[in-house]
Amino acid sequence: MEAKRIQVPLTDEVVTQLKAGDSVLISGVVFTARDTAHKRLAQLLEQGEELPVDLKGQIIYYVGPSPARPGRIIGSAGPTTSGRMDLYTPLLLRHGVKGLIGKGLRSDAVRKALQENRALYMAATGGAGALLAKRIKAAEVVAYHELGPEAIHRFVVEDFPVTVINDSYGNDLYSSGRQRFAGE
Repeated sequence: MEAKRIQVPLTDEVVTQLKAGDSVLISGVVFTARDTAHKRLAQLLEQGEELPVDLKGQIIYYVGPSPARPGRIIGSAGPTTSGRMDLYTPLLLRHGVKGLIGKGLRSDAVRKALQENRALYMAATGGAGALLAKRIKAAEVVAYHELGPEAIHRFVVEDFPVTVINDSYGNDLYSSGRQRFAGE
């Protein structure tokens, strides 16, 4: 199956055309955020304050990139475990985030929030951070500089490869894959 190409920011129309199991190539701006950045973003939203970046229609990539070697845009940029962000994810989805990239399973609350907010959870290949970094064409820290690699970065990506794990219809590739393997 050929990969589907999408541009960020995402619209409901694009999100609803993608299904669990689809291979996708993302181009455009992707923001990064991990545990501490998520906690700070959630606190701002709960206090009714403005976020340091506009996340409406955007994708958040769960990554803490390593420093760039001389002549490189960024160091290794592989996904981190997504479950650590589950506590904050439904709130961010309600405020317009349309896509998430990481690795591993998501909670029932996150899968439900993906459906309610027409959003996607996608996985990037763990252990392939050096290869994924080649798809990042520009990178800059845009918030929380003091967090180092866990700061919020703005990546410009071209044909960044992911697989849709949880779609906006409630489908879960991990669950359906286990069922197919078990012959159910």
